[in-house]
Amino acid sequence: MRFHSPQKLKTIADLIGSAFVGPEDFEILGTNEIHMVKPGDIVFVNHPKYYDKALNSAATIILIDKEVECPEGKALLVSDDPFRDFNKINTHFTRIYNFTEELHDVEIGEGTKIHHSAVIGNNVKIGKNTLIFPNVVIGDRTEIGDNVVIQSNTVLGGDAFYYRKLNGNFDRLISVGNVIIENNVEIGNGCTIDRGVTDSTIIGEGSVLDNQIQIGHDTVIGKKCLIASQVGIAGCCIIGDEVTLWGQVGIASGNKIEAGSVLLGKTGVNRDLEKGTYIGMFAEDFKTYLKKEVKLRNLK
Repeated sequence: MRFHSPQKLKTIADLIGSAFVGPEDFEILGTNEIHMVKPGDIVFVNHPKYYDKALNSAATIILIDKEVECPEGKALLVSDDPFRDFNKINTHFTRIYNFTEELHDVEIGEGTKIHHSAVIGNNVKIGKNTLIFPNVVIGDRTEIGDNVVIQSNTVLGGDAFYYRKLNGNFDRLISVGNVIIENNVEIGNGCTIDRGVTDSTIIGEGSVLDNQIQIGHDTVIGKKCLIASQVGIAGCCIIGDEVTLWGQVGIASGNKIEAGSVLLGKTGVNRDLEKGTYIGMFAEDFKTYLKKEVKLRNLK
């Protein structure tokens, strides 16, 4: 999430009531979670296991639960509960409506047709010649391009599945990102595409999604991808251009699929994949899999 204007380190520290390490006027441009951080961002960390990852990330401000040595050129915000204070910063700069108010600040391009049963949130932009079917739900801050088709019962911009366990209950990391649907995308019936926690979930130009597909927060789907029904993609994945995912493919969070790859039905992904054709619970090269099957069947 980018702030509307740069903020100062002391201003953010005062907002959350934390100590800080660094110059008072150290510039802060926004927030992001660890997979998406850029220079100028705040990232939070609340476990020693991830201190090094956060401190050595692209983020230049680390919201942390212990005062540690601050890397050169960076700053610290020292909090007793970084998760809570990350939520506090995000919701201070991004108002959460959750369909409780209708501001009617929606931009709709020429030639676009929206069924009267569709529900549209605030700060939504929809391009030209787009078609939105009955019972579609479009969450706040969603951006939809030109010549897009969104079929019935699809939900764009639901909350990210991102929690911690606190006092025996689950505590949500509040989603202040959005969904971006680029031009010439087609999305089938009953799909759910979560908005980014602090960044954007993106469906690339010309991609086609079948029915009943789940795409997690901050995932980026490339251009001209083809995704069959019941595919599930977790958060913060990067799917390259012209990737084909056949039915019931499952991809764990934070993985990358190289452009041009094909994942056959029910393939499971728990690591980054180079360009190729894959099958199986642990995404095995398809030719290797076939050779193995032949050897197994020839055993006596």
